[in-house]
Amino acid sequence: MFGYGSLMWRPGFDFEEQHLAYVQGYHRSLCVFSHVHRGTPDRPGIVLGLDRGGSCRGVAFRISALRRFVTLEYLRAREQVTAVYRETFLTATLDHGEKVACAAYIVDRKHHQYAGRLPETELARLILQGHGISGKNTDYVTATNQHLLAVGVKDPVLARLSNLSSTSASGHVTVP
Repeated sequence: MFGYGSLMWRPGFDFEEQHLAYVQGYHRSLCVFSHVHRGTPDRPGIVLGLDRGGSCRGVAFRISALRRFVTLEYLRAREQVTAVYRETFLTATLDHGEKVACAAYIVDRKHHQYAGRLPETELARLILQGHGISGKNTDYVTATNQHLLAVGVKDPVLARLSNLSSTSASGHVTVP
């Protein structure tokens, strides 16, 4: 399994090993309107998707053969609540150079929850308003950024958005 967002810091499944890894052809992006986990349809949040283009550093998890089916079932229930992600298998390169096949959840650009590239002020607004069954959107962004930093990955957008300032009286969001 390849994790690039909350799966890195809250996998929710048993694994044998985890390694820093990267995939080519996809990048981490706040590009998915969250209608369940970090928002609602009326007040969406914004969460990460693995979107096409570039590369992404994350975590590859090795799952035992005995746990593979139950792990995939768990991940499908968690990641495909609204079918905004497509389950696929990618080749990830571990930090020591080994290449491994990993299940990953890629954003479906045709899905109505695909936000594409939004200005940081809009991302900030969505993050500040988002709250769903898994909690506040601000907590998700902060935890993801903290975990990335802990493993040596810098994401400038997540870093700025994890330190959101307050909204002004006019409703505009100031991004540091």
